[in-house]
Amino acid sequence: MKKRLWVLIVLMILALACGGCSSQPASAPAPTPQAQPVTLTVAAAASLTDAAKEIQTVYSTKHPNVTITYNLAASGTLQQQIEQGAPVDLFISAGKSQMDALEQKGLIVASTRKNVVGNELVLVAGKDSKLAAFDGLKDAAVKKIAIGTPESVPAGQYAKDTLTTLGMWGQLQAKFIQAKDVRSVLNYVEKGEVDAGLVYRTDAAASTAVKIVAAAPAGSSKPIVYPMAIIASSKHQQEAQQFEDFLASDEAARLFAQYGFTKPAQ
Repeated sequence: MKKRLWVLIVLMILALACGGCSSQPASAPAPTPQAQPVTLTVAAAASLTDAAKEIQTVYSTKHPNVTITYNLAASGTLQQQIEQGAPVDLFISAGKSQMDALEQKGLIVASTRKNVVGNELVLVAGKDSKLAAFDGLKDAAVKKIAIGTPESVPAGQYAKDTLTTLGMWGQLQAKFIQAKDVRSVLNYVEKGEVDAGLVYRTDAAASTAVKIVAAAPAGSSKPIVYPMAIIASSKHQQEAQQFEDFLASDEAARLFAQYGFTKPAQ
């Protein structure tokens, strides 16, 4: 009887031991999911070209999964493309009116709209030019003056406003060569195809072939600001917001300042 009892006890101990052996090993922790690659399309004013490229490089080191693709052109042209359904995630305009038009049509996320940088309009001419002031544009020796097309190029509208304030817009009509964007204006002056041009200070600073003759007088046009906003149809709202936050950061402000951009009027 005692022998049978001991056998039962041994069998119970073995059963318990085997039960512990049959338990499944603990699962390994799940791998951390990798961020999916995303391409952001940023429609930006042509005057931002140089600064935008450096910002693209800096941002890619911080967010290697995000590729920034720029569409650089006149703000009015970019506005029309967005209105026609072009795939854009973020718009940076050189003028307020273009962003206003998109906001009125519900094409931007209004809560994301903010001014990112400011600029200044300047009169430029070739390095050897004898032009010394805005008033010199009326001289017979100045035959061609390049400006951006006012209807689509913010720099052109600022030029028109400035020359109107100075009482010279009507007098100079026959001399104007209108360009598709502000970089084209600069290019005309650099090549000597015109005697003078009106561009942003940042554009003039990027060229070794032109000189700044004069800055537009204070108050001769509305303050030059560059508003930005996320496009409502963007499929990458979160990533676009992260990039916009970076553009509004102190680090980005320092990068913009290297190219002559100023803090914007809000």
